[in-house]
Amino acid sequence: MDPLEPRLTQILGASPTLMRVLGIARDLDLPDWRIVSGAVYQTVWNALTGRAPDYGIKDYDLVYFDGADLSYEAEDVHIRWAAAVYPADLSPLVEVRNQARVHLWFEAHFGEAYAPLSRTDEALERFVSPAYGVGVRLEADGRIDVAAPFGLEDIFAMRLRPNPRRGLASGWSRVTEGVRARWPEVVVEGPT
Repeated sequence: MDPLEPRLTQILGASPTLMRVLGIARDLDLPDWRIVSGAVYQTVWNALTGRAPDYGIKDYDLVYFDGADLSYEAEDVHIRWAAAVYPADLSPLVEVRNQARVHLWFEAHFGEAYAPLSRTDEALERFVSPAYGVGVRLEADGRIDVAAPFGLEDIFAMRLRPNPRRGLASGWSRVTEGVRARWPEVVVEGPT
């Protein structure tokens, strides 16, 4: 366990909105699911800078892995189901995506090749920055399970740097500009 994990789960547990999103996601019980990226690191940054827990959070990425049917229609069933289950104030903010399908559309959308994944947590290793590569799941016992292949140091240091396993992602400057506009305290390492 990362030594920063208890601090992370304490901060996430203090966010009423994130905990609602996690609780409903747990009830949906999608295969190999997690809430990833912005909803995690931005909640931490808000706590570190004294901002409200929901400040700057644009969406909640609910990812899962189901390799049985890679059709968009199968993914859309889960997207529509989640939209129907989440209340009106959360439904438009929850973006559901099957990680087993990412390799089918990623290159056309982002201009980079993307090999197929074998599980949800493998996707975290490919996010544009280690700070983004964190996913959480609310377990039946109320415990927050954390996956962080790069550790949690970058999140708590409020540091954005290119993923060392991926290299500089296309759109890196756009990504960092958007983050720095909301959290000017963030330190960007690498090209800006």
